Amino acid sequence: MAQSKANLTALTTTFEILGKFDSESDSQKLLYAPLKIPLTYRETQCYRLDFEGDVTAATAFVKQVLLDPISQEIQEGGGSAFPSAGFVLEYGMKGGALDLEKETILGYYRTQETPGFDLTKLTLRKRVYVFGEGADPAPFIRDVCNPAIHTWEVVKAG
Repeated sequence: MAQSKANLTALTTTFEILGKFDSESDSQKLLYAPLKIPLTYRETQCYRLDFEGDVTAATAFVKQVLLDPISQEIQEGGGSAFPSAGFVLEYGMKGGALDLEKETILGYYRTQETPGFDLTKLTLRKRVYVFGEGADPAPFIRDVCNPAIHTWEVVKAG
């Protein structure tokens, strides 16, 4: 028997996609000016889904549409993938900015006849985990984030 919309609970979950074969890289690749200390980084992609309905169906959708099981792995929940990082710079497109990846995912979702869940909001965020003693987020915010199109926050990884 189908659930009525009145009985559905709103849920939010985050799926973080990590490259299986990725490793820490020199953070100078992200920056325009050299740092005084050596730092490394790793990037991941996060998809936050606000939805109503079957959690299993939402997870299956993400794994089918957003995950390459050969070269990527998925972590569900909002926790840090790399707790040893000095900080995490998480950024994404502002609400009014055109996000083609997001629009493509939503377009595909809309073509599903019975997805098993009602996707009410989709938020895409990139996470940059920075490793190293004395890591300062300021140069990363300056060189990675564009204030015209991005929102961002810096959090302690652990």
